[in-house]
Amino acid sequence: MSEAHAASESAFATAQSQLRSVAGMLGLDAGLTEVLAHPKRELTVNFPVRMDNGATRVFTGYRVQHNEARGPVKGGIRYSPMVSLDEVRALAMWMTWKCAVVNLPYGGAKGGVIVDTKALSESELERMTRRYAAEISIVIGPNRDIPAPDLGTDGRIMAWIMDTYSMQQGHSEPGVVTGKPIEIGGSNGRVEATGRGALFITQEACRARGMALEGASVAVQGFGNVGGVASRLLKQAGAKVVAVSDSIGGVYSEQGLDVEALYAHRQAGGILNQHPLKHSDITNAELLELPVDILIPAAIEGQITEQNAPKIRAGMIIEAANGPTTSGGDKILAERDIYVVPDILANAGGVVVSYFEWVQDLQSYFWEEAEVNQRMQKIMTRAFAEVSSMAQERKLRLREAAYIVALQRVVQAIKLRGIYP
Repeated sequence: MSEAHAASESAFATAQSQLRSVAGMLGLDAGLTEVLAHPKRELTVNFPVRMDNGATRVFTGYRVQHNEARGPVKGGIRYSPMVSLDEVRALAMWMTWKCAVVNLPYGGAKGGVIVDTKALSESELERMTRRYAAEISIVIGPNRDIPAPDLGTDGRIMAWIMDTYSMQQGHSEPGVVTGKPIEIGGSNGRVEATGRGALFITQEACRARGMALEGASVAVQGFGNVGGVASRLLKQAGAKVVAVSDSIGGVYSEQGLDVEALYAHRQAGGILNQHPLKHSDITNAELLELPVDILIPAAIEGQITEQNAPKIRAGMIIEAANGPTTSGGDKILAERDIYVVPDILANAGGVVVSYFEWVQDLQSYFWEEAEVNQRMQKIMTRAFAEVSSMAQERKLRLREAAYIVALQRVVQAIKLRGIYP
């Protein structure tokens, strides 16, 4: 997926373009549009970390808060060599729309550190995480800004952030992050939430299109917590998963893959295209252009572009990643009448269950996984119905309809609160 990282430089421009397009449809005031086109708050931190060999290394990290009109801001933290302020700004804005489209009482935020975690020891990773957490502690908090895992981070890293913040406060604050291990206030079903949410949205999209999910061919780009879980659940639901990939490459079989075996192989540290099962090796670029019923980009942003959008052969795209389609690519998909369920709806399952985790932490009362999944499905299916209704009412694609639903809710909150002072 390295070719896509060039697109990350324009991620914020893509997010702003999407906003301005929908603001124009709504006839939104120019001043209010400009407020929403820029993050409310941006924090850049350059912080030292002592390495195992005694040397000191300086890392750069970010925390961006886009809009808090609807409540505390919420959004993940990613660790990647490709993290940039431009990317984090875009992801924070997308989080605002994502929370609003599923009607959660949150605004959007995002964070990241420029780092190759594979080059760090576990102790170096912990020291870096704790120092980053200390640096951003001036803007985060259970009633202010609640981080979560994202690309390159996990429950263990959230535990370190929670502990660091709690030490500064002098008491335990489990609600400062979500995506934590269950033993310290995490929620049942959180790890699988984004992938499970993608399944629920795919099921709703198939019903809306009069298409059977059972037997439908599916290609999934990304095989981590989102794509890997979605692949397994789709297979269990009767779909024929014919291709999956990770950052190195992927595998393809027209007859369908043994997803469980591949997932177990990947979880054990194996490389997908080194699994002994019979299949063809493919690149990420080739996966996107396979002749399948459903394509699920579940990796990183900027994967479907003006260059490859004309070659997409899937009839339906479920955007389980954040911002996987550039503005230019999306325009071509629209011209080709390809049915796209946008990211702010399709991958909202993670933030929905993060919300559940936050609520459980605040109440110190926890739910069984079946209840978590049931509540999440109710929210996801309701959001899909609201977006579909808006699309039919205004004769729009789902992307524009989802943005209208989200934008109307955020704008209403801003107008009700007014501008201080």
